[in-house]
This record gives sequence, structure tokens and C-alpha cells, in this order.
Amino acid sequence: MEKTLHGVGVSHGVAIGQVRHMGTAVLEPPTTQIPTEDAPREQARAQAAVEAVAADLIARGNLAGGEAQAVLEAQALMAQDPELMADVSRRIAVGSSAERGVYDAFAAYRALLASAGEYLAGRVADLDDVRNRIVARLLGVPMPGVPDSDEPYVLFARDLAPADTALLDPTLVLGFVTEEGGPTSHSAILARALGVPAVVALPGATDVAEGTVVAVDGSTGDVLLDPSQGKQDELRAIAAERKAALAASSGPGRTSDGHRVPLLANVGGPADVPAALANGAEGVGLFRTEFLFLDDSAQAPGEEKQVEAYRKVLEAFPEGRVVVRVLDAGADKPLDFLTPADEPNPALGVRGLRTLLEHPEVLATQLRALAKAAEGLPVHLEVMAPMVADRKDAADFAAACREAGLDAKFGAMVEIPSAALRARAILQEVEFLSLGTNDLAQYTFAADRQVGALARLQDPWQPALLDLVASAAEAARVAGKSCGVCGEAASDPLLAVVLTGLGVTSLSMGSASIPYVRTALAKYTLAQCRRAAEAARAADSAEEARAAAQQVLSGE
Repeated sequence: MEKTLHGVGVSHGVAIGQVRHMGTAVLEPPTTQIPTEDAPREQARAQAAVEAVAADLIARGNLAGGEAQAVLEAQALMAQDPELMADVSRRIAVGSSAERGVYDAFAAYRALLASAGEYLAGRVADLDDVRNRIVARLLGVPMPGVPDSDEPYVLFARDLAPADTALLDPTLVLGFVTEEGGPTSHSAILARALGVPAVVALPGATDVAEGTVVAVDGSTGDVLLDPSQGKQDELRAIAAERKAALAASSGPGRTSDGHRVPLLANVGGPADVPAALANGAEGVGLFRTEFLFLDDSAQAPGEEKQVEAYRKVLEAFPEGRVVVRVLDAGADKPLDFLTPADEPNPALGVRGLRTLLEHPEVLATQLRALAKAAEGLPVHLEVMAPMVADRKDAADFAAACREAGLDAKFGAMVEIPSAALRARAILQEVEFLSLGTNDLAQYTFAADRQVGALARLQDPWQPALLDLVASAAEAARVAGKSCGVCGEAASDPLLAVVLTGLGVTSLSMGSASIPYVRTALAKYTLAQCRRAAEAARAADSAEEARAAAQQVLSGE
């Protein structure tokens, strides 16, 4: 019998096919006591398995490229964490086997993260994946991963680790559904980059029987079990209409009455540029430079290496706008040479601009590299700081930019509620604002953005979040300056219309989402966008806000 389940749609498109479940490794090895003389051999086995898994993750990253590469390289660093390995060695020394020592050491670290309620708790799924891969190698059992199949299918899983998502074959994996995860999880971001329809935070996903025919709508979050042939035909027709509308859409972003809203791409480096250009990006709204630093967490990349990477991106957008975020280290992106290892709560500690101001030589080198990379190019370079809390932060960053001789606009990211509430003061020091809605939601609602159970509070449709966006956008309007959105909220076509109505001046997103947003904006006038925004802010929940905006725009 046809039945509909409701999750969170995180990647557009419709997928219809049979369910296949993610394979998992044996999670818990047997408890055995080994003789003391065997400890060195077991320690060597553990170390070899860790190195092999780390190498595999790096190789997968090299194949995937782009954002996926940085995510997988971060996982490889997690596998080789010195403190974890020291704990593994200690457990083996007192009688654990290699696989049991790994399992117990990772379990202790996992419990610490899961109970801390902090930003790093969002990496529990990544940690579990690394553990399972190491234990599987030691036990000689198959690695966790996507199932083998000659026929296309819809992948169902409790959660998907970045290593799995990054190498999904879109010709076989029609879409995926997970029980855990949130709209801003790594898997959601990578799904959008791949253009694979996806739904996350779907209760009961792992209980759906293997082989069940499902229809997954990555736009609405609906998953239909055993849809009738008529329903399948209807959904295919809807998907075809959406595809035709996308094909007909081209040119810069604008409303139906001509109000310009530049549509920009979020990129992690040169590998992401081709997709941005193919989807009609008018520039880059978020260049995540930390991925360059994650290549070697022991030291910062040299100035010339940075110049080379930055110039490749800048050259791709002649006369276009490229907004570069300086290094955003800390929290879930620790770097050995920068971030303290003993912070009780890294998400609320020294991260982002705070880290750079404590290490001015790292910031100065990056700013000099950006200045050199832009020399002689007609690109409109803008540079912004992450995690700006107040006017002093903004002033310190602007001073560093001027001291480095940077010929660019200086800006501040609005990721902390204080920055949104005091945007007018911050704009006395910088020339533009960029709203990072992922972190802004996390800090507004005290809700880890990677925890599926908190998806309701991570929803960018939350009226309180819309209020903060409106506050920052109004401050920018009064100051005669720009205020863009570079968080994943911009990739939701309906929400993009509302953000425009709130006064946001540009939208930056994963490249695959640009055609969807362009098509949506072209349907409505600026006045309609404003009325939809007012209706959404008047609601009391994310669900009501979305419904209210939809009702206004549909003319009901």
C-alpha cells in the first residue's frame, strides 16, 4: 500500500527505484586477552591498519576532488590523531587485541564528543566511519560502503559518511535517504554538489525493506513507499517540468520585474570552478580557503603555494565578483599549528578570526598571497573574516587587510547573533556583510548543525533566523552597502525568494543549486518576494513560515 514518509529534502530532484541498504562492517570485535609478549605485534597491526585507512581516504578524496577532497582529508587526519593512537597503544599494552584496542579507544573519544553537546559532536558519524574501516581491515571483513549492484537503486542508510557520499556513482545511485543527518551535514552538502536527490532525517529509514520501490523527492523531503504507477508517472512529469524550466533559465539572477540578485557559487578551490561556470555562476560568494590548509595540518602552506591556488580561481571569473573567506580554523577544522588541543568547547572557543588574530603572521601571509594573486586581474576581489562578533573584530580585520596592502573590499561574516544585532556598528568598519546561515542557526538555537535530532532547530526557515537576516540586511541597506547569504539556505529556491524579500543583495550556494534558484526568482516580482518574507517572519515555526510564504506566492 502506498505510504508517504516525511524527512528533510536536501538535494533537488526526483528518484524512483528499489531500495538498497548501506553495507556495514562488524562494529564490535570480540574481547580477548592477549599475552604481553604479543603487544608489540598487535600495536604494529593497529598502526598499519590506521595508515592504510588514512591512505584510502586520501585516495578517495583525490578521486572526488572539490569539497569532498577536503572532507576526506580531514577524516584521514582524524584516523591518525596522535592522542587516539596513544590510547590504542596503551590498551593493547594491557592485553587488548589490535581491533579491540581500536574499538575501545574510539568509543571513549566518541562518548566524549557525543556527551559534550558541542560543535565537534557533529563529527561522531565521521568518527564511527573511521573506526569501522580500521576494525574491518583488522578483522579482514568487507569495508562499510555502498552495495554492489548492476541495476540503479535508491540508497538507504542510517547515515552516510563523507567517504561514501563522495564517490557515489550517479548512474547507479539514483538518490539516497538517511535516518540521521541534517540539512547542513557533510553528506547533504556533497549530495547537492553531485546533483543527487537526497532526503535526510527520515524516521524509520533503516526499517524500509530491501527491494521496496520508493519515490524520493529531494525538493519536498517526501519519500513514497510502493507508489502506484500513476503516482510514479505524475512524479516523473513533475521532474520533467522542473528540468525543462531549468533548461530555459539562463543569464544573471533577477526577479520577474528586473530586480538583480547575483547568483554566486560556493567553492573550495580550483577543482570546483568548472561546475560553477557550467551552472552559470556570476562569481564566487564563498571561497573556503581552509581546504588548502588542511592538506598539511602541521604547518601553514607557503605564500607562493597560496598565490597559485587563489589565482586559478580568480582567473576563472574575469570582471566577476570573488568573495574569499580567510582561514576558518578551529572547532571541526583543527590545525595542529594553530588550534589548541585542550579547549573544553571548541565551538565556543578560539576559532575563525579569533584564531587568526592570535596568529597574525598566518593572516598576514594569506592576505599578501591574495593581493599577489589578484595583481593584474580585472576580477572584483572581496575578502571577509569568519566568526566576527563585534565592531572591534571587524576593525582589527580591516586593519590587517590595509597593512597587507590588499586592494579589495573588506567584509565580515555574520555567523553569530551579536553580529546580526549590531550589524550597523560592524558596517562602520567593513564594506559588506555575508550571512553564514549554517553557523548562525547553530549559535542562535544552540543546536549542533550535524545532529539529525535537532533538524527542526537547524531549519533555516525558523522565523527567529529570518529576523536576524532581516536585521543585518536592513543595516546594510541603510549604510548603502551589500549583504549576501553564503550559507546553504541560499540553495533552497523558495527560501531564496524570501531572502530576496528580506533585503539580501546576493545569494551564494553549491553550484548545482544555481539553476533552481534562478528559475524560482524569475517567477516573482520583488513586491511578491517582500510579501512572502513578511508572511514567513509572522509565523511561529519553520513549517508555518514555509507554508505561509508558499501561500503568498501561489496567490491562494
